[in-house]
Amino acid sequence: MKALIIEDEIVAAKALETLLKEIVPKIQILGILQTIDESIEWFQEHERPDLVFMDIHLADGSSFAIFEEVNIACPIIFTTAYDEYALKAFEVNSIDYLLKPINKKDMERALAKYENFSFHPDEGDLLRKILVDIKQEKQQKKTHFLIPEKDKLIPVEVKNLACIYIDTKIVKAITFDHKVYYLEANLDELMQQLDPELFYRANRQYIISKKAIKDITLWFGNKLSVNLNVDVPQRILVSKARVGEFKKWVVSSNQ
Repeated sequence: MKALIIEDEIVAAKALETLLKEIVPKIQILGILQTIDESIEWFQEHERPDLVFMDIHLADGSSFAIFEEVNIACPIIFTTAYDEYALKAFEVNSIDYLLKPINKKDMERALAKYENFSFHPDEGDLLRKILVDIKQEKQQKKTHFLIPEKDKLIPVEVKNLACIYIDTKIVKAITFDHKVYYLEANLDELMQQLDPELFYRANRQYIISKKAIKDITLWFGNKLSVNLNVDVPQRILVSKARVGEFKKWVVSSNQ
């Protein structure tokens, strides 16, 4: 098996390579690519690999952009710390995804799925179309929420939300002008409706807006503590496993 790794965090890429060689000793890693441009150039100059492992968020943007420039006619297993948009592509094409940090059991499951997966070159066009559709879907996220309050529905602009959180089993949203609203949906449902370039699921209790971040504190156990410019009832911690993804999100462009 000849595999290509597209991952901008070199530590994560090397860990993935080590795990692959442990499970499939004869696997040949054709290269480790870190950017969109580098990946496009590689596919233009090389024959297709048997399998590609691709991080969804690269330092210079979304890996979806690669599909707009080249036809990748081979199976792809995406890797991600948290991204709901790729699921649609995987379901249609039976291409798997791995949630970071990647463990051996999940990798073995993904490789077994690859072994049973019949991929034809013309399906590359279908995959590219699906990924473009997903990107367009991403651009059609909610701009307003209608929030019930007594006998009224209050329109609240999404851009005015500083964070959404769970407080004593109740989902609340706080705006930049410190107003608090009660929401009926859960955090998973809400994250599906929000632009992931603007909002991040920091942990099971909090979704935060990039604009709301005041500063970030290095915390115990290699975690991060995120401080917002609004008051919240609990400290917002990002786990060690998601620190790299979170940092990448903070500095990424919203364009």
